[in-house]
Amino acid sequence: MAIKSVSIRIEEEMLNKIAYIADYEGRSVNSQVLVLIRESIKDFEASNGTINGCIHPDSNVKPTRK
Repeated sequence: MAIKSVSIRIEEEMLNKIAYIADYEGRSVNSQVLVLIRESIKDFEASNGTINGCIHPDSNVKPTRK
């Protein structure tokens, strides 16, 4: 599995809060963000089914409201 790097823009207050949580949990901010991403994917797949294969940018969008 290839490891990729991303950068994000985040408000300072939010960064400080995630850093606080990460420190409390004994993790780095990077590791804490990965935990949150994994939880988000797990929750999404539990509600919507497993995400399989290559996801194309045109299909990787938020669904319209019903």
